[in-house]
Amino acid sequence: MPRVSPTLEGFRASFRRPSLTFAEIAWRWTVGAVGWTLVFFWLIEFLDTLPVTKSDATLLRTRQPLLVGRAIEHILRGSLNPAVLAALFALIAFSLLWIFTASLGRAATVRALLEYFRRDIASPVSTATPDSIDRWPLRSLVGLNFLRTAVTLAAILAIVGASILASFASSKAHPEPGLVFILFLALAGLICIAWPAPNWLLSLASIFAVRDGEDTLGAISASVVFFRERSGAVFAVSIWSGLAHLVAFSVATTAVSVPLAFIQIAPWRLVIAGVFLITLAYFAVVDWLYMARLAGYLCIAEMPDALALASSVPLPAPPPQTSIDREEPILSDVPGLAVET
Repeated sequence: MPRVSPTLEGFRASFRRPSLTFAEIAWRWTVGAVGWTLVFFWLIEFLDTLPVTKSDATLLRTRQPLLVGRAIEHILRGSLNPAVLAALFALIAFSLLWIFTASLGRAATVRALLEYFRRDIASPVSTATPDSIDRWPLRSLVGLNFLRTAVTLAAILAIVGASILASFASSKAHPEPGLVFILFLALAGLICIAWPAPNWLLSLASIFAVRDGEDTLGAISASVVFFRERSGAVFAVSIWSGLAHLVAFSVATTAVSVPLAFIQIAPWRLVIAGVFLITLAYFAVVDWLYMARLAGYLCIAEMPDALALASSVPLPAPPPQTSIDREEPILSDVPGLAVET
C-alpha cells in the first residue's frame, strides 16, 4: 500500500479546505480584536482618571527628564491599586471569552477535519467511528481550555515570582543588577521551557474530546496514550510544521524591515500601514500552519494501521543461488564419497 505521510496529508488538507483556515482566523482574530479593544479602553479610562495639577503640567512642559519623572511619579501616586483591579476584571472577562470562543472554534474545525479524512480520503484501514462526531463535547473543551488558561496564568505568575526572587540577590548596600538579571533570565527561561509542554498536551487533547466524545480527564489520558504510541509520527509533524513556522517568521521579519527602511523619507502613516499589513499576513500564515499541524495529528489518529504498515517495509527476498557449490560431495570425483557422507 502507498506510504502515508501525516505531514503531507496535513498540508494537503489545509490546501483543500481553506475554509477551515478562515474559520480559525475568524475566531482567533475576533478574540484578539476584543482583547486589544479592552486594553485600549482600559488605558484611556486609566489616563482619564489621573489627576494632573498645574505644577505637574508645568514640569511636563519643561521636557527635562528629571522634572518629567517627578511629575509622572506624582501623577501616578495612589492610582496603581484601581488600575490593577480594573486590569484583573478585564483579564477575567477576556479569559472567559477566550475559553468559550476557543471551545466553539475547536469543535467546529476538528469536526470538519474528521469529516474530510473520513469521507473525502477514506482509507480501508481507517479506525473511524462515524457516530462519534455527531456530538458537540463543549463541556470537555471548556474544561480543557480552562486548564490551558490556568497553566498560562500560572506561568505568568511564576515569571513575576521569578523577578521577585531574583531581586533578593541584590540590596541597597551591595547592589548587584547584573546578578539579578542573570538569575531572572535563568528562571524565566526554565518557566518558558516548561510551559509549552502542558499547553501543547491540552491542545492535543481537544482532538479526542471531539473525536471520541471523551470528558476532560479522558481526553487528556487519550492524548498521553496517543503520544506514547505514535511519538515518532507526532514528532515528525511537529518538527516540520515548526520549521515552516520558523521560515514564515524569518520572511516576515525581513519583509517588515523594508517599510521601516523608508521611515525617514516616507509618511509615517504609510510605514505603519505596511508593517500592520505584513503582521496580519504573518498571523494568517501562522493560523494556516496550525491547521496543517492539527490535520497531521488527526491523520495519525485516524489511520494508525496505515502508518504502521507504511513504516514496516518488507525486506526483499534473497536472490536464488545460481552458482555451483563445488564443496558439494555429489560433485566429487572420488568414488564412494557421496555414499560415505
